[in-house]
Amino acid sequence: MMPPEIFDRIARRRLRERVLRYPVEDRWIIARMAQDILDRLDAVLTPFRKALVIGGNPAGLCDALSARKISSVRADLAIASDNSAARTICDEDRLPFADSTFDLVVAVGTLDTVSDLPGALVLIQRILSDNGLFIGAMMGAGSLPFLRSCLQQPSGGAPVAARFHPQIDVRGAGDLLARAHFSLPVAESEMVSARYRTFDRLVDDLRANGLTNCLAQRVPLKKADYAHVSAQFSEPVVEQFSIVTLTGWARPRK
Repeated sequence: MMPPEIFDRIARRRLRERVLRYPVEDRWIIARMAQDILDRLDAVLTPFRKALVIGGNPAGLCDALSARKISSVRADLAIASDNSAARTICDEDRLPFADSTFDLVVAVGTLDTVSDLPGALVLIQRILSDNGLFIGAMMGAGSLPFLRSCLQQPSGGAPVAARFHPQIDVRGAGDLLARAHFSLPVAESEMVSARYRTFDRLVDDLRANGLTNCLAQRVPLKKADYAHVSAQFSEPVVEQFSIVTLTGWARPRK
């Protein structure tokens, strides 16, 4: 049985294309995820030669891998204008690569909006060579608590669930890694806070980092709802982003 299409694939593509139109400095959440992945790689003694970077080339990640003598291929729904790496347009749950193609796979900021995340993780495990490493970072449960609170009782009675997709917590992320047969599965979370003076500035950050709504059955934010949330920013607001990082090793194939 095919899993349900929770997310709109066309909307996801447009979301990714919009991300690439923002200056790199506005994509600070993605950049934070990418730098954390690099820091984790620097702590691993295993040498890597060929990596798949899922989520484009955030914050020059492919260049940083190249500096570490790791060649890279990009897999994303959108195409960047630079020529820093080979690229393939695809969804994360439809990766068109042969088994054991890469010894490293990193995913930055997109896995939380994949309709078939368990299937995507299985594919990642398959395209890794024996003892290859996977590191993925995404937004997790607990993100945007202030905004969620503001939209609990929006005008018109639209349900909050139609504006926020279900997000995975650390325990669930670890379970998914184990179900995909990764060895030494580890899931961790970090809460990052940011201060906003206006709702418009928060929305701009969400758009720049690909964190806006792409549900298949999404409910658009009406003008009255937008005004209602904007009014809550009469004073600077601290919003929180939960970053969940998944790490796992591919099991040797018999």
